[in-house]
Amino acid sequence: MTGIAVGLLLGIGLFLLVVPGSPSRSRPDLGARTRRLLADAGVRGVSPAQLVVACVLAAVAVFAVVLAVSGAVPIALAFALFAGLGPRAVLRRRGRARSGARREAWPEAVDHLVSGVRAGLSLPEALTALGVSGPVELRPAFARFGEEHRASGAFVPCLERLGDDLADPVGDRVVEALRLAREVGGTDLGGLLRSLSRFLREDARARGELEARQSWTVNAARVALAAPWLVLLLLASQSSTIRAYNSAGGAVVLLVGGAVSYVAYRLMRRIGELPAERRVLR
Repeated sequence: MTGIAVGLLLGIGLFLLVVPGSPSRSRPDLGARTRRLLADAGVRGVSPAQLVVACVLAAVAVFAVVLAVSGAVPIALAFALFAGLGPRAVLRRRGRARSGARREAWPEAVDHLVSGVRAGLSLPEALTALGVSGPVELRPAFARFGEEHRASGAFVPCLERLGDDLADPVGDRVVEALRLAREVGGTDLGGLLRSLSRFLREDARARGELEARQSWTVNAARVALAAPWLVLLLLASQSSTIRAYNSAGGAVVLLVGGAVSYVAYRLMRRIGELPAERRVLR
């Protein structure tokens, strides 16, 4: 009985690690999460439906190639599933890289904004100047803001579109601070932006140290997760391997291995991922 209780508690613990979030909060639907994924990766002009089509095409292409090489349908289906998830994985990786680059660039952007306000520029002029002299990672969004503001002259709508274009938690805070300063006539905008710049530098430094310390562990876990499937792909050209996996038992082995790999990957992400700042103002 003690062993059963320990096993049950271990299973519950693993379930809580794999399934994130709180049951009291409703999660956005798949379309909303996909649009957020595309926005975080900086991919413009691509709809969630187009991303689904890209995933399906990648899965079909890999299925055809692996089936032609190995002749084993279960092996081809396994790698087709991995390929179908590939575009979303690429977008997540690009989104993380883009978020890291922006996190390093925001203190400099806020400093430029403070300098512009202290030099007597209006808020629209200071924001437009960031499209020319600001950090490279943020220039396109501020350049588009300048073009829209020159065309319409409506500051608040252009500022809201800038926040949507940036799709960044820090950008949301900056946008809201500027919007409130414009609407209520705040006089301490410079002090607020200087405090924000100081906080962003401290946060970026601390997060950079944590990511450097854990990067080797996360990369080692990814290699350990991918190694069995790479070995399977290398052995897929041998006739004995094809006969072994071209059966019901082989399909069950691949299914169980895929499930274990999925659970291990979710555990790795859950344990090794640093808490991400959320866009609470959008």
